[in-house]
Amino acid sequence: MPRAADSICFLAGDTPMARSAAARLVALYGNHPPDRADVVVALGGDGFMLQTLHRFMGTGIPIYGMNQGTIGFLMNEFRETDLHARLAAAVENEIRPLEMIATDSDGEEHRALAINEVSIFRQSYQAARLRILIDGKVRMEELICDGVMVATPTGSTAYNLSAQGPIIPMDAPLLALTPVSAFRPRRWRGALIPNQRTVVIETLEPEKRPVNAVADHTEVKSVLKVSIHESRTARSLVLFDQDHSWDERILAEQFRY
Repeated sequence: MPRAADSICFLAGDTPMARSAAARLVALYGNHPPDRADVVVALGGDGFMLQTLHRFMGTGIPIYGMNQGTIGFLMNEFRETDLHARLAAAVENEIRPLEMIATDSDGEEHRALAINEVSIFRQSYQAARLRILIDGKVRMEELICDGVMVATPTGSTAYNLSAQGPIIPMDAPLLALTPVSAFRPRRWRGALIPNQRTVVIETLEPEKRPVNAVADHTEVKSVLKVSIHESRTARSLVLFDQDHSWDERILAEQFRY
């Protein structure tokens, strides 16, 4: 069933190209405040799209990205014509973010949401030394590495893919647990985790080998423990053109060589 797409809110990233594109579209279609819009159209790259999805998380307002950046994996092709028809026919996907609870060296808890991934990285020249638990059970007693991440299906084609992690279809009930430059065990390439599980990563030797935790754009320094699970309540809605759906992009990405 086609969605209402009469009222559009245009938002642009902080580049001349994106701002110019927004000005042209506003002249053609008008512009509405976000709280009165049927759809938000985000003009920029994947980074700006990620910011927009965070901003409107939980509002029920779908976000339709048009690429005015570089890679644009989360974006649709930029075209000025027939926008109302494209929006009405677009395929809607629901994104559930990860919830991160990071405990720092002072014992303070920091909470953040991540649409792409939660990452733990070494803070100094020494490799991180970590312990990994799944639902309270130790699954890896010691991982020595530059870092490790838990990625959503949305984030599986981002940093996770660069770290040789698996690509996950949008509707798969899985999370990717992927190491970054694992030294010991050297041949461990990560794991696929059911999305209802809770992953806890503990820092071993935190004073000698400090690590930071990052949930998308939120960074916490000198963490002792990070708990990660898929949110049961928060969600974002993203729209893709029918002829260039998320499923098609995932399939195409897996056959690149």
